[in-house]
Amino acid sequence: MKKAIIDLGTNTFNLLIATVTSSGFSIIEADRIAVAIGQGGINKGIITEEAIERALNALVQFKAVCDKLQVDSVRAIGTSAIRDAKNKREFCERVFERTNINIEVIDGEKEADLIYKGVKWSHDFMEPAVIMDIGGGSTEFIFANKSGVLDQISLNIGVARIADLQEFSDPLTPEEVDVIENWLEQQAGAYFENKTCAKLIGASGSFETFYELLHQLDFPAEIVTFDLPINELKQLLSHLIFSTENDRKNNRWIATIRKKMVPIAAVKVNWIIKKLNIKEVSVSSCSLKEGALMDETSA
Repeated sequence: MKKAIIDLGTNTFNLLIATVTSSGFSIIEADRIAVAIGQGGINKGIITEEAIERALNALVQFKAVCDKLQVDSVRAIGTSAIRDAKNKREFCERVFERTNINIEVIDGEKEADLIYKGVKWSHDFMEPAVIMDIGGGSTEFIFANKSGVLDQISLNIGVARIADLQEFSDPLTPEEVDVIENWLEQQAGAYFENKTCAKLIGASGSFETFYELLHQLDFPAEIVTFDLPINELKQLLSHLIFSTENDRKNNRWIATIRKKMVPIAAVKVNWIIKKLNIKEVSVSSCSLKEGALMDETSA
C-alpha cells in the first residue's frame, strides 16, 4: 500500500511517500516546498491570506504527485503555526475544498512523540540523548534512552516566532544574541533546571545544513545518524550567528529555505549546548514525517 505523509510545518511543507507493509516501509518520493505559513501572523495567532494562498498552491502540487503515484492514503499533519491559529478551521476547510486533503492538527505532545518515533528509526539510543527538532513555530526536546522517552516538551520558540519578535540587524549584534537567549530562557521557564545530557541529536532540518557546511557535502539521502564534531560545530555556529545575509545567499551549502533564519537556529543550538552541557552532537535524517510513517506501519 502506498501512503503519503505531509508535514505542514511553519516554514516548510514536507511530502513523504512510501510503500508500507506490516514489516516496514520503503520511501519512493520525498519533496519539500518553502511556504512560510507563519509569516506575518505567527505571533498574532493567525494565518494570513497570503500564507493561505502559498499553502494551497503547495498542497495542490503535492496532491498532483500523490495522484500520479496512485497513493492509497494521504495523512496531512498540521503543527505549531496551524494549531495556534485562530483561523485554523477556515484554513483546513479551504484546503479540503481545494485538494480533498483532511488536515490532522496535532498538539505539541503528539508532535514530540512522532519526532521520537522517526529519530528512533535511525538511532539505537544505547546511551541517553536529547532530541532537538528546530521548527519555525515550535521546538521539541525529547529526552530518551534505550527504554524509550524519559521526558519531552514542545516550546513555542521556533525560528519564525523569534524572527517576528523585532527587526534584527544584519548581521546580528552580540546584544541581539543576548535578547534571543534571554527570551529563550523566559519561554523555557524552569523546564531545564537540574537537567543535563551529554548527547544531542538534531532531527534533520537545520542540523542537515550544519552537516553540509562542516563537510562541504550534500546530506545523504538515506536513513542515517551522523556525528557532528562538537568543537568544529561550535565554531560553525559562532560563524553563522554573526554572518551576513549576503554571505549566506552566496553559500551553496545553506538551503534556500534556511538562508534567512539559520543564524537564529544557530543561536538556539548554541544555547542548548551550554544549557545542558552537551558533549556530543549528532544529526538524524529522520523526524516527524518518518515517525508518522512508523505510526502507519504499526497501525
